[in-house]
Order: sequence, then structure tokens, then C-alpha cells
Amino acid sequence: MTLMLDPDACVKAVRARDARFDGRLYVGVTSTGIYCRPSCPAPPPKREHLTFHPTAAAAQRAGFRACRRCRPEASPGSPDWNIREDTAARAMRLIADGEVDRSGVEGLSAALGYSSRQVERVLREELGAGPLALARAQRASTARTLIEGTGLSFSEIAFAAGFASVRSFNETVRAVFAASPTELRGARRNGRASAIRPTPAAPHLLTLRLAYRPPLHVPSLFGHLIATAVPSVDTWHPQEAPGHPSGGVLHRAMRLPHGAGVVSLRPDDGHRGWIEAQLRLTDLRDLTSAVQRCRRMLDLDADPVGIDDALRTDEDFAPLVARLPGCRLPGSPDPEEQAFRVVLGQQISTQAAGTMGARLTRAFGEPLPEALLLPGGPTHLFPTAASLTTAEDDARWPGMPASRRATLRGLAEALTTGRLRLDVGAPWAEVRRELTALRGIGPWSVEMIALRGLGDPDAFPATDLGTRLAAEALGLPGDPRRLAGAADAWRPWRSYTTALLWASSDHAVARLPQNPSLQKETLR
Repeated sequence: MTLMLDPDACVKAVRARDARFDGRLYVGVTSTGIYCRPSCPAPPPKREHLTFHPTAAAAQRAGFRACRRCRPEASPGSPDWNIREDTAARAMRLIADGEVDRSGVEGLSAALGYSSRQVERVLREELGAGPLALARAQRASTARTLIEGTGLSFSEIAFAAGFASVRSFNETVRAVFAASPTELRGARRNGRASAIRPTPAAPHLLTLRLAYRPPLHVPSLFGHLIATAVPSVDTWHPQEAPGHPSGGVLHRAMRLPHGAGVVSLRPDDGHRGWIEAQLRLTDLRDLTSAVQRCRRMLDLDADPVGIDDALRTDEDFAPLVARLPGCRLPGSPDPEEQAFRVVLGQQISTQAAGTMGARLTRAFGEPLPEALLLPGGPTHLFPTAASLTTAEDDARWPGMPASRRATLRGLAEALTTGRLRLDVGAPWAEVRRELTALRGIGPWSVEMIALRGLGDPDAFPATDLGTRLAAEALGLPGDPRRLAGAADAWRPWRSYTTALLWASSDHAVARLPQNPSLQKETLR
């Protein structure tokens, strides 16, 4: 579903209060000076008072302030930035990950491979705001989360959200929300975030709601993440949890720009519209990056209705879409880590890959700070490319073929030298070329890295055994070449057809485990 801010289409979305467009467009109301989601519950204004903007930053730049009723800054992100690999989409993914706050516009431009002037021009033309304005809008959203959800002082929040000064923080909050930080804190909503103030012995702890567009097929999304887990890095706790149909929590260790973090995710019924996430961070400056990486891991910015509408036009997939609506791509908070995990999983079972990944992590990974440890939770961060590049002692490597060890080292060297870039702003076509050039990395690994590491919506691992078996059960060809040929008709959503095929299988990736043993089956 593509919306090019056609006024008639935008008005229809507003009149229908269509939540599918939340995050895809922002509605400015000239009579009040506020901007809203299309689904805002307030009575819709007259058409002549409406203006439409592609980003919150564009609405703010036009002089509008955020609606207090519908909180447009808390909308799910636009799916457009995750299904495209043009410059604007890559820039938006990097800005969302905090690149401008960490490296400035120059750093963003270098990551994109263009001059700052060119990046500024592209973003202003397509998104109505430059990189600084887009980053400012994101800082404002982060600041509001911390104001309403923690007991931190405003100076600490200004620093954590990425503002250069408390004065800039105060001015931005007033301009965007038409309220002072004190007023926002006094009116904070109960149950949206924890109001826990960290102590020197404990990490920063926040409980957030990660919004998504329903439906979401929870069993296949969380089932895949659980079945392919590396035990020392991500763990699943089945337990009684009132209001949560799964009765469990997925814990995941994350390497973040300024330190380590652990996220705890509770699956819902797939229709509530948000996933509960508890974040433990060693550095609050990582909040924005942590939230965005969780969203990418769960593919929460996807447009499931639009994707399902496209796939149900295929007679083979129409029954699956009806039975399994809202399938998402099981992603990763760290594309480099996911690439190593894919290589570890070549030609072995998911259970064996998890065991080998845990051994590799214990040998070369970094132990989590004590303040982040949970009973039975993650204990380590997955090894970095640099740590694997310098790991010369073969005796420390877990048992694996010498060829697999050489492939891991080759991948690590390509990443540390910069010959290969694996991040949210990397061009997918270029990544495929560089991966294919590495010894020991074949078509299955390339497509799995593109699908799970980069979130490419059109990846298709035709040689994957699980994909082939599910395709045969659907009456499609199981031969990889013939299956790849048939998949051309499913562009540009081949990744989502893969997710549908996985979800239709009898494998552990298609369901939530019902007991702590987490029986993992052979997928390839």
C-alpha cells in the first residue's frame, strides 16, 4: 500500500480514522496549529483546515505542535523506510538508529556515500525536512518517553535524548508538545512506562509499549526467534503471565552504541496493537537505538494489511494468508551478529547452531555487566567481528569444520576492514555482491542474511529445506531452481512469502513453545 500524500486519499484516511496510515502521514490542522495521526479520535476538521505531511519532522517544521490526545509521535514507524533501499529510506533507517546524534550530518552522509549537501537536498525534497530536523523530532519523542516514564532529572534526560543543552531541550519540548517538561511529567499517563529511577548498582530500567499495526502473527514471529536462539545471548522463559496468551518472556542481549542492554519482550494476542518491552540499559543514550533495534527485530513497522492484500491475489497463498494473517520477518537487532549466526547454521539443525553459537559466545563474547543479569537470562554479548578476527588460537574455537572456521574469519575480516558493511543503511544489492564474493558463503546464507539481518522484503532462500518442504506441501515445486522461478511472481514480497511458508510448517519456528525444554527440530 503506497500513499504519495494525494489529498483525496489522505482525507479519506482521516474521515475513516484509518489506523493503517498512522506513521505513514501526519495531519496538520491549521485552525488549531496541531498535527495528529489519521486515526485521532477528535472530530475531524473541515477539509480546508487540513494539511498533510510525510514525517512528524515536516509537520513540526511547518509550525504544528503534537496533539496531546492521539500522540502522533508515538505512532508505529512508516513501513516505507524498511521496504526501500533508495537514499531517503536508508537515511531514515540510520537516523532512527541515532546516527545523526552520534556522528552528525557528516557521519550520516559518509555512511550513505553522498555529500552532506546531496543528503540534505534529497531528504528535504522527499520528506519535507532535513536530517537535523528529522533527528530533532526523534529526540523530542525520546525526551517525552523519559519525562513521562522515569524519575530522571531534566538535565539527565536532555543528555540522554541527545540534546546539546538543557535550553535546547526545553525549547524543543515546548515547541513540539506545547507544554513544558514539568507539565508533561505532571500529566503523565499511568501504565505507559515505568517510573523507576536507577541506582548506581542497577541499570536504567524502562517498560515501554512498542506499537504495531495489527494483525501480528505472534506464534511464527516469536517461535522463529526462540527456535533459532543462542542460549547465552537470548532466552525464553515460559511462565504464567495474566493477560499474555503465551505466558512467556523473550530476553535478548544487545550490543548498543554506548554500552550493553537487555530487552525483555512479552508476546500479546497479535491484535492489541503494542508489545510490552522492558529495557535494561547501562547508558540511557542508547534508548533510541535500543527501541529501533527491537522494532526491526520484530518487524513492527510493517504494513500487514497491505502485504496480505498483495499476497492473497496469488491463488496458492490466499488460503495461507486467510489462516495466518500478519506474518512478519523474524529479524535481528544486529545485522553483523546475524550474519555470523547464519554462517554457524549452514547445513546443521537449528538446535546444533544454537549450541555452537553459545560455545562461540562463551569463548569470544563479552560477559554482560552484573547489573544486567537476570535469573536464567542472557549472560553474554555475541562476539564482535574484531574479536573473531584476532582469535588465532584454533583450540579456543568450538568444534566445527576447518572450512566453517575459515568462513567465519573471512566474514569477520571483511567487516573489520570495511570491505563489507552490514548495518541498517547498507544497500541490499551491494551487500549481496560482497557476501557472494566471500569464500564459503553461498546463496542460502546470502538470502538469509538479507532477510533476517537486513530486513530486505524481497529476499528468498530457495535452497532452504524448510522453505522447500512447506512449498511442496502447498503444491509448489520443491526443486530450488523451479521454486526460485515461481517466486518471481511474488516480488517484491518474497521475504513475506517465506515467512508464510515457515509459519505453515510443522517446525518449531512456526509456534510458541509450550514448555521450558524448547524442543528444536531440524530445519535444514
